[in-house]
Amino acid sequence: MSNFKSLKVRAAAFGGLLLAPVTAAAQAPAVPAATGPAGPTFADLATLSDAAPLVIRAQIRRQSALKADRSPGLAQGFARLYIEAQTVAVIAGRSAVPASFAYLVDVPLDAKGKVPKLTKREMVLFARPVPGKPGEVQLISPTAQLAFTPELEARLRPILTEIYAPEVPPRITRVSEALAVPGTLTGESETQIFLATENRSPVSITVLRRPGQRPQWGVSWGEIIDSAAVPPQRDTLRWYRLACALPAQLPSSANLSRNPDERRLAASDYAFVREALGPCERRITPG
Repeated sequence: MSNFKSLKVRAAAFGGLLLAPVTAAAQAPAVPAATGPAGPTFADLATLSDAAPLVIRAQIRRQSALKADRSPGLAQGFARLYIEAQTVAVIAGRSAVPASFAYLVDVPLDAKGKVPKLTKREMVLFARPVPGKPGEVQLISPTAQLAFTPELEARLRPILTEIYAPEVPPRITRVSEALAVPGTLTGESETQIFLATENRSPVSITVLRRPGQRPQWGVSWGEIIDSAAVPPQRDTLRWYRLACALPAQLPSSANLSRNPDERRLAASDYAFVREALGPCERRITPG
């Protein structure tokens, strides 16, 4: 038996493990990486980049389809491939990547029900190392293999630069508190919205209303609540942290105002911020 065949048999034995998703939502059937003419959205790329210890540009050298009885959880209309790939470049990563490696991926069958030929094609892989197996990587989700293009790499670079920066904005976990305080003038108010984060670093949103002026809002990423804070620019990691994590409405339990008018004001200001952020559009990753 050749080395390739022996690796293929060994990979089949733990095929389900290599495709273990990051979250329960990722257990949904895989979809083609290039779904839709526009490809993945900013939120898709940020989600994949944020979860992947390794982002690799690789060229596929060999592929082999595993049998159905060795592909647990395989969706109908898909094939599970054992891939041998060569590293072209490590786009980002916190661990070493060998010159060649293997991984499993589910791919949709073509219009004729055949397995697509991926040999010699270049891919961008969002992956993690496999403990104790230096010659293998594990894709972080069913859609973590994207066809490489220079445009895709150009879109990824700014995202990865922010993720690997010394002061990366924290992941938002929930809205912890919100309080609206009316001012002395009619139509004047200030609302503070405090957010809980994964690493417990403080993040807060301030909404200021002044008579005859448009509402102003901004985000403070730290202990000090900055009255001059500004909204995050769209399609940045800070925008993604908020737009893709904040609930659609202010949770009633987080609204600390007792006065009904103040509670309505806090809820209204929260809705104003959500509308200003815009939707977190996704095409290939779970929400």
